[in-house]
Amino acid sequence: MPGRFGVPCVLLAAVVAGLLFVPVFGVTALLAPLLVPAVALFAVAQLCARTEVLAAWRPLLLLVAGLLAVVETVLFSTTVAGLPTGETFSALASGITESWRLTLQSTWPARPSPDQLLFVPLLALPAGVLGIELLLRSRKPLVALIPSFAVVVVSQLYVALSGLAAVAAGLGYAAVAGALFALTRPGEEKPASRAAPAFASGVPVVLLGLAAAVAAGMLLPAPGGPAYSLKQDQPAQVSGRVTGPLDDIAHRLEHPGVPMFSVRGDARPDRWPLVVLDAFDGVNWTPGSDYRRLGVRLPPSPSVAVPSRERTAAIRLGDLGGPWLPSQTWPAAVSGADPLVEEAQGSLWLPRPPGEYRLSWWEPQVPVADLAAAAIDPRAPGGLGAIGEPPADVETLARSAVGGLRPSFQAALTLERFFREGYRTAAGTGLPSGHGWPQLRKFLFETRRGTSEQFAAAYVALARIVGIPARLVVGFRSPAEPDAGGGYTVRNGDVLAWPEVAVAGAGWVPLDPAGATRLGGAGGPAGLSEVTAQARAQLPPATRQHDAPLPAVEGAGGPGGADTGDRPFPVLWVLAGPVALLPAWLVGVPLAKFARSRRRRRRAGAGAVLGAWLEVRDRLRDHRVPWTAGMTARDLAAAARGIGSPSIVDGLRALGGTVDQVLWSGDTPGAQAGSRAWAAVRTVRRGLAGRGLRVRLRAALDPRTLLVDRHRTRNPGR
Repeated sequence: MPGRFGVPCVLLAAVVAGLLFVPVFGVTALLAPLLVPAVALFAVAQLCARTEVLAAWRPLLLLVAGLLAVVETVLFSTTVAGLPTGETFSALASGITESWRLTLQSTWPARPSPDQLLFVPLLALPAGVLGIELLLRSRKPLVALIPSFAVVVVSQLYVALSGLAAVAAGLGYAAVAGALFALTRPGEEKPASRAAPAFASGVPVVLLGLAAAVAAGMLLPAPGGPAYSLKQDQPAQVSGRVTGPLDDIAHRLEHPGVPMFSVRGDARPDRWPLVVLDAFDGVNWTPGSDYRRLGVRLPPSPSVAVPSRERTAAIRLGDLGGPWLPSQTWPAAVSGADPLVEEAQGSLWLPRPPGEYRLSWWEPQVPVADLAAAAIDPRAPGGLGAIGEPPADVETLARSAVGGLRPSFQAALTLERFFREGYRTAAGTGLPSGHGWPQLRKFLFETRRGTSEQFAAAYVALARIVGIPARLVVGFRSPAEPDAGGGYTVRNGDVLAWPEVAVAGAGWVPLDPAGATRLGGAGGPAGLSEVTAQARAQLPPATRQHDAPLPAVEGAGGPGGADTGDRPFPVLWVLAGPVALLPAWLVGVPLAKFARSRRRRRRAGAGAVLGAWLEVRDRLRDHRVPWTAGMTARDLAAAARGIGSPSIVDGLRALGGTVDQVLWSGDTPGAQAGSRAWAAVRTVRRGLAGRGLRVRLRAALDPRTLLVDRHRTRNPGR
């Protein structure tokens, strides 16, 4: 019966499809919201099957039971003693219209809150209900799988699985589909000797799913590759102020004692970024706008190849306001607040800042020697953005400032030293402000005096002119001394702007052209900034600087003509094997059967008759006529009734008479015995030729008769 075994298979297919959202929410968050409704649907389906009066109401009962299960597992906090309320129905409506969008606007894994998670069980639920109805009404398992397969498609539009994950997912869904096909096939009774094992009908589906999964794992891009996702078109919307706080620096410096925030934690970075500015049109610097809801956790950046250590700190806000929160370059998680995050920049956005939150971040661990000799990363987002129309004398100054060095971290430190040695920090009242080209040109060629605003803006502009990827950051430096309680309080006077350069393998490295940061102190070394200070101290004088040798081109011949580059994975060679199997099967199987037939016809005497019998038997087996060891030609004729033309039965009867005469009469077979036997074979073949094209193609490509055991070919006449 399809309902007895098919319903749980259909529900399991919907659950497996829903579990493909695991990269979005994690497996723990999805298990109960998917399994509990599936159990509820199964119970209601069984009740309707046993109670005739409920059968007509089955779709409605299934939907109501599934929704109640979703409410109890995801929206229990909105109920009263487990009973839905107005808030529950409002949350369900929001789950249908908004939760899918909010999830796309989040980093992944997303927070498993109801306002984001709800759309997954609300997708799996109708897939289960529709699948049950299609199965019980059409009794076609393939049709019943369509709703759950639609959920599979939606999940891949969120995040396309690749590699081993794609293989596992494809095989899991195919296994459920194979079980559905095997357990719901028509219940036609067959003799035990002829019936195939129960799982046999599901084997092709599993094999097809496995082949598709392997192909997906090999052909779909790996994580981080150029795979399409609906997420690309759904950034979170920010409201309010979106320009950078550069204009506030001079005002903050004139009111230095106002407390902004206090920090306690296991690390003491030398500075706290607020916002990254990477777009410059010659007048204004603006921040990025690709903000997303911060999920459960952000992994270390893929651009950082060195080991990273996780740090944490508790931050209590004072008069800082918003919308940006103190953060770090590579934030990992935030608790106590639900901010948006600009993933490529690390900026945290929250229009109504909380009183206190806890921040975790990743701190790259870069050896000094590696950093000093590091190359720049020209692919860093925003690092080589436009800078408007720089004056010609500024371009000349930029090239002379780096001494003609190629873009590298050494060149970045050289440019930093150019500012440290040739310019001074403004103090007191009447501080300079402004960061457009007119103000920067005045700073570079006339006053040579400015705040960190001019130092950082001028550094980034000159760095980009000479090909060093750089961006401008506004935030605060850490105070020189801790508070009495062990933490420290950041004030207006600690405001700071600084440049960061993109270094291959290390990510964004902060520099200090104004010489305004404070390293060390009660909190110990300041991580990457401390390593940068050591690399700065090792920088040779300008007269002894030179470019490092260019690295060997990947794949170019090394000494002695050896290939010193990393060899790419031989994808084409790996794919060549599976691709070659298809034509080998399409051509090789019919060719092998043709060669076998010619070999049998060339036998002499009784061998020709036996060869004719074997040929007829194998051709009928290719056409799915049941055969067992010990069957005679007449037995085979009885089994073949109804599969085609009556000439099939006539040919088998004629062949049976020839076999009896030659093998069992004791007479020496005449020269015509073989001809009569093969004439009977041709009669059978003409009868089989009247069957449909699809059936004949399947028979021609079936390889099983090529592998028949020899001991089963004996005693053909009995």
